[in-house]
Amino acid sequence: MTYEVFGNEIVMLSIGTGVLIFILSNRKRLKRLGAHRILIASFCLMQAGWILTVLEGFFYEWLLNFLEHLCYAASSILLMTWCWKVFGRGIPFYTRAHNTSPASKETM
Repeated sequence: MTYEVFGNEIVMLSIGTGVLIFILSNRKRLKRLGAHRILIASFCLMQAGWILTVLEGFFYEWLLNFLEHLCYAASSILLMTWCWKVFGRGIPFYTRAHNTSPASKETM
């Protein structure tokens, strides 16, 4: 059994991990996006797919490859759902969700 991990897979995982750290450190600001949970879940599934891509080079290649592509498909469906909810149904793209004082409602 040969272990095969390509450099581009490691680079993609590294970039994705950096973006995930950025997302987690800016959660409060991302909550202002419309349907933010769907968008973040989509990225997390994409990150899971990148992790599985690297792991499949070491063991259970057929199973992890299937799970990797399942994560990519689910991520795409969630991203499509987010786009539909935000751009197709009129949910505001950006909201002032955390400012609920009566004075702030007048300025919205």
